[in-house]
Amino acid sequence: MITVRNLQKKYGDLLVLKGINAEIKKGEIISVIGPSGTGKSTFLRCLNLLEIPDEGEILIDGISLLEKGVNVPAIRQKTGMVFQSFNLYAHLTVLDNLTLGPVILQKKKPAEAKAKALELLKLVGLAEKSDSFPHELSGGQQQRVAIARCLAMDPEIMLFDEPTSALDPTMVSEVLAVIRRLAKEGMTMMIVTHEMDFARSISSRIFYMDEGVLYEEGTPDQIFENPKRARTKAFIQRIRSLQYDIVSPLYDLYRLQGEIARFCEKHAISSKVSNRVQILAEEVLQTQRDHTSILLELSYSEKDETLMLECSGTGDPYNPLECKENDIAVTMLNALCEKVEYFYRDKRNTIMLQVRK
Repeated sequence: MITVRNLQKKYGDLLVLKGINAEIKKGEIISVIGPSGTGKSTFLRCLNLLEIPDEGEILIDGISLLEKGVNVPAIRQKTGMVFQSFNLYAHLTVLDNLTLGPVILQKKKPAEAKAKALELLKLVGLAEKSDSFPHELSGGQQQRVAIARCLAMDPEIMLFDEPTSALDPTMVSEVLAVIRRLAKEGMTMMIVTHEMDFARSISSRIFYMDEGVLYEEGTPDQIFENPKRARTKAFIQRIRSLQYDIVSPLYDLYRLQGEIARFCEKHAISSKVSNRVQILAEEVLQTQRDHTSILLELSYSEKDETLMLECSGTGDPYNPLECKENDIAVTMLNALCEKVEYFYRDKRNTIMLQVRK
């Protein structure tokens, strides 16, 4: 239904979209997730030419939106878009907000448009609010009206740009319930969202965007349970990390421990655990033969509150956990950790420590 090829968009010298390629089939529900500022909303806005791409191609039902002579307004009517802000006409009633487009743009008779609008208000649970004005509604109700207004134009595709981001948390569920109902009825949808549980439960596929590219895509189970790429994994597990390079045996241990303490404080990790990590860093460094190329990485997963400390150094395969001269240090590591593992990867000897909570 939608084909995107090498889609690029610039703002001045800033390249926001760096060559997006995607295929969306009829009836699919695509959730677009990723960090803020990675081009998700820009991608969505390009699909109905609210933003004009600088390069690339967008086809809807085989028709290229960017070719000269194409009736863009007619194609745009195939795509309804729901924004973060509700964009309702404040001086019109709810009913009038829904009938304005069909009467003016589609030349429907007012009675026909009104009957359709009332059906849609029933669909979104707001039939009793037909004569109300937007300021008389809650945020969640206004967003449901905005969805009904899009549906009044009989779109084939619905685009949602973070439809719950401007809502109080108590109102999010009522909007998501309407989107779920549309999904059951087979509407083709693309949804930019930060609601991960919702995206996982409703989507046919997930697009993970990062730094202006479609970095990884897959089924919800693939993306949320077994992401293939590092940035996707970090985002899904909400991993925060600290890296510290050691290039000399005269390294500053107190500076390292200070960095660890600041990292733990920033991420609300208890002082008890913070002190434990500082001790672990000192002990794991005692097991290393060569201190001219060591990388320490501390990773914290907000999803499951797991804290991992990884120490890796270059050289031939060598397991420091089996060396007798490291017995005291290894005993300390085992006492303070849930798990202690050694492996040789990418020509580096690595010790992985899962810190005890």
